[in-house]
Amino acid sequence: MSRAERRYITSVKNLVRSGDGHVAQCVRESDIAWHAGNWDVNVRSIGIEHEGWVDRPDPWVALAADTDPGERMGALRRAHEVFTSAGRLERPVRAVVGESWLRSARARVSPDGAPVVEFGADELGPYREAHPLARAMPVIRELMGAYATDGEHLLAVCDAHGRLLWVEGHAAARRRAGAMNFVEGARWAESVAGTNAPGTAIAVDRPVQVFAAEHFLRPVQQWTCAAAPLHDPHTGRVLGAVDITGGDRLAHPHSLAFVQAVARAAESQLALLAPAADGGSARLSALGRDEALLVAGDRRIRLSRRHSEILVALARRPEGLSGDELLIELYEDESVPPVTLRAELSRLRRLLGPELLHSRPYRLGVPVDADFDTVARRLGSGAVAAALGAYAGPLLPGSRAPAVVRLRHRIADELRAALIARGDPGLLADWAYSPWGEDDLAVWRALAGAAPAERRAALLERVRGLDAEQGG
Repeated sequence: MSRAERRYITSVKNLVRSGDGHVAQCVRESDIAWHAGNWDVNVRSIGIEHEGWVDRPDPWVALAADTDPGERMGALRRAHEVFTSAGRLERPVRAVVGESWLRSARARVSPDGAPVVEFGADELGPYREAHPLARAMPVIRELMGAYATDGEHLLAVCDAHGRLLWVEGHAAARRRAGAMNFVEGARWAESVAGTNAPGTAIAVDRPVQVFAAEHFLRPVQQWTCAAAPLHDPHTGRVLGAVDITGGDRLAHPHSLAFVQAVARAAESQLALLAPAADGGSARLSALGRDEALLVAGDRRIRLSRRHSEILVALARRPEGLSGDELLIELYEDESVPPVTLRAELSRLRRLLGPELLHSRPYRLGVPVDADFDTVARRLGSGAVAAALGAYAGPLLPGSRAPAVVRLRHRIADELRAALIARGDPGLLADWAYSPWGEDDLAVWRALAGAAPAERRAALLERVRGLDAEQGG
């Protein structure tokens, strides 16, 4: 083991990671196939299922420590071929990968394609010098540089659009990666490069590891990578991602823990160097209401449902989204033409004014402090009671926009999991007796177990009633 590898193992020993409580979603029946250079997408049924998915303690890790990489690689290649030819998701595809493959197919990504280089040398330098993550690069290089070079790996940092701003590491690895356009200035967002660690980490706002044929693009399937999103420490918004890319030796749970630790260190550095800005911001309230409220200066703007969805999507991506990306984020029906979205954005710009809504890409003109981000920040810092206090209900509860649905479930699931883990009867009761928690069997069970003895009988009766209603 090299010195860099020893430093790498040591750096993750104190990292504490919590398990993920999400139920796997899978496609039971679909017509998604790559035919004659085009995707034919007609998803008919997406359901909750436990069979068919690989059960691991951490679903964001590609391989358990005792899994044979060669055997898994072959199984994944076969599963990838089945998906791209027949549209079926089969074992051993993880839920996070299967969902990413579906998004890649809906975005019409060719499995034999390659990412494009969007920034030339004359554009890249000024852009990354002005980027907030430039301030974090010294600590990222300090933690990852030697490991990447000694292990024949690459370290990469991208912006919130998935554009690679820095790609550094072993010279031979850089040459090989250049053949698939894993180079500075190239865009590796999931919507153009398919499933890959930095692009998928940004798409789901979670650290993720991608192994071999889990990559959507066939030219990338000889690589393994792990990435974690990087956030503005004051607003919680995604600024980009940090990634480690290399060969099979990265197919280990430690590599994911490593990039998580690096991301946290980078965010801490940003917090030290960039104090929170004052003024020139807006407040977005979208929890517990179908029509969001935007407060900007002395203006209070009640938004329509579709405009609310657009603001939520843009608030999560301060660097902006292209029209194609917004279509994917907002519309279940992928036959919706781009002109429909452009008309909505035109109306929204007239309502907000050009100073609040910019284009190319579509983005908000001022920092936006959203109530759902407040909940996420408080949960991230362990302030469970404060997070519950800021939670006014599900995010845009009537919305079916894919981006909103994902964020709604994520916030609710993480908050209720934190409440159950805390075991505080007062906090559990606040959730259980709310409109969104009145049928939450898991929370009622936790409350019955944590409540004083004199209240337990009535609570257990409620648990039994819910269990019977829900077919338990």
